[in-house]
Amino acid sequence: MTAHARQGVALRCDAGSIVRRVIRDELGLPGLFAEGRSLAAAIAPTAADAFEAFHRAVIDRGAAFDRELPLRVADGELTLCFSGVADGELFYVVAKRSTADQARSHNELLLSNNEQTNALRAAWKELGQRRQREASLDSRLYDDMSRLNSELATLQREMAKKNSELEQLSALRNELLGMAAHDLRSPLGVIQNYSDFLEVDAGPLLNDEQRAFISTIKRTSRFMLGLVDDLLDVTSIEAGRLTLDRQPSDLCRLLADNVTVNRTLAARKDIAVEFAPVGPLPLVAVDAERIHQVLNNLVGNAIKFSTPGGRVSVTTAVSGDAVIISIADQGLGLSASDLTNLFKPFARATVRGTAGEKSTGLGLAIARSIVEAHGGRIWAESELGKGATFFVSLPVTAP
Repeated sequence: MTAHARQGVALRCDAGSIVRRVIRDELGLPGLFAEGRSLAAAIAPTAADAFEAFHRAVIDRGAAFDRELPLRVADGELTLCFSGVADGELFYVVAKRSTADQARSHNELLLSNNEQTNALRAAWKELGQRRQREASLDSRLYDDMSRLNSELATLQREMAKKNSELEQLSALRNELLGMAAHDLRSPLGVIQNYSDFLEVDAGPLLNDEQRAFISTIKRTSRFMLGLVDDLLDVTSIEAGRLTLDRQPSDLCRLLADNVTVNRTLAARKDIAVEFAPVGPLPLVAVDAERIHQVLNNLVGNAIKFSTPGGRVSVTTAVSGDAVIISIADQGLGLSASDLTNLFKPFARATVRGTAGEKSTGLGLAIARSIVEAHGGRIWAESELGKGATFFVSLPVTAP
């Protein structure tokens, strides 16, 4: 039998995937499917996990359809489309040649489908002999298998088309967001600079209400500028344009500089920011500007959710081949649902800043992308009313 004539195989197996009977074998590959041999042994090693998923789907759900799995053959691999149904401690498997393996004429394709149908009918006939009273039900189930198999193939084609369209729309959205954010950045910067000028130079000439107006303008423009910067970062990340200038860096010095900057913000709320490194740290290869961005977000959040008189602690530790940075606060804490969605774009915690501070909902998502781009990891631990601790793990630079 030529390779093009080989069509498929129908088997009866037990729950452990041991072949109990070869109902039909048109592959012409001696010994590949032998009674008493594990069906998994016929599958190529590269598809062991895929076969396990197929086998589990048949056992747990009662059926699985149209799973492409490669067989281990002497001259390489032969891909077949597997379908299966469960019956108590047994399950029936039908596998036919994949239409993607060879270009066949319309008549050949119809022949393949007919032979698959015949093989499946043979399996169901054997099942019907053990369940005579359920013969009509078995026939309907078999017809449903064939129909669902065809519908699944149609749905897969439609999903592939929709995914392509979604990717195009996502790229267009990112481009438009990037253009809009870039165009907004300059006028917002002008508003912020002029409000600073008015507050300093014209402050003595203004009354309390006018100074409050200028303060509101400054605060709002600063928030909007931060939102625009976050949108630019998000569009760059989603478009795969996040670039890092990684250099071996002294993490203790980088952290000390960042804490010094954030102490000014913390002082306005009477919050202490403490930095306690644990011994000398090995060098880490990081983009210092991007890591400052991550730390500003984490330390800024700790200050935002802390009450006056509180304390924010920044510490370091070495664990294996990674440096761990922790930022702990004594603030409002986070619920379990908050922790689940914490690092998703536009996710916002149920708690609010203790001084009414606003959030864009993008900072932690950006921080996660930056840390993961460094090969690191970021996570949080917290309970409501007991503060929160954020951890950043960064790999040590090889000597």
